[in-house]
Amino acid sequence: MERFEGSKRVRMGLKGTKAEKKVFYDKKLVELLEEYSQVLICQVNNVGSKQLQGIRNLRPDFVVLMGKNTMMKRSIRIHVEKTGNQDFEQLLRALEGH
Repeated sequence: MERFEGSKRVRMGLKGTKAEKKVFYDKKLVELLEEYSQVLICQVNNVGSKQLQGIRNLRPDFVVLMGKNTMMKRSIRIHVEKTGNQDFEQLLRALEGH
């Protein structure tokens, strides 16, 4: 897991229950959705860890947050319900699968 201090990314190892990890992921995704005006959603099936790390290091001014479809959908739905901001529902259509 990661957290941010200003624009600096800090690696975090979150040790806790599944429920605590879900809450942390919900919070992080919502923070990023509120902070940034653009989102890129892509699948990374069969992409090696070395290649993913290379992508993360391309530019220091963007953030990579990875998660499972169901987790991302859950977080977005909760955020839409809490805020009433229906604009984020468009992201749900971009998330394929489960």
